[in-house]
Amino acid sequence: MSLLAHAAAVRDHVVPTPSTDNARSTNLIIMLGMVQVSRKVPFDDPNVLNLCRAGYIASNLIIAIIYLYVHAKINKKKDLTTLKYVEPAPMGSSEEGKLVTTTIHAYDTTQLRAAFRSQAMGIAMMGFMHIYMKYTNPLLIQSIIPLKGALESNLVKIHVFGHPASGDLKRPFKAAAGLMQGLQGGSVQNDKKAIETAERAGRGGAKEE
Repeated sequence: MSLLAHAAAVRDHVVPTPSTDNARSTNLIIMLGMVQVSRKVPFDDPNVLNLCRAGYIASNLIIAIIYLYVHAKINKKKDLTTLKYVEPAPMGSSEEGKLVTTTIHAYDTTQLRAAFRSQAMGIAMMGFMHIYMKYTNPLLIQSIIPLKGALESNLVKIHVFGHPASGDLKRPFKAAAGLMQGLQGGSVQNDKKAIETAERAGRGGAKEE
């Protein structure tokens, strides 16, 4: 499989992760390293192939267990603190940003659902590539990058590792820099001025449960 296809596989499996240059650089190094390693792996050996499959399945099971634990922690805390922010309009839209009024509990639950959907989409994509297109090399990369992304996600840092929800972990979480931020039309705004402006303009404001 080409390096470009490997890069696409990693790129499309989007998991909410810290948008830092260090994290992206590490992912790129891991990806390039695993591409070189995968070239030397005898995938034509059924035992080796089954071992790689088992590793991929185990990786996704670990991710699912982590997310289920985060879900339990979110529900246990059930933080009903009000959270307000201005959601940017989609790229190319002439509309103004939408004011969102929710709670910490609802916000974290929504973010976790997005993480679950991302994992499911990644599994479906990998299943198509491996079962239908007969690609085997991505099994190694997709056993590592998504798990690394899950462990580095904001929700896991807060609810599993106990990091304070401040700085880069302050809600609402910032969108990853680059393409994702561009598609969203910019970053989420939670400063007092932006919120008051949206409230006066009557853009949104209905509480999300």
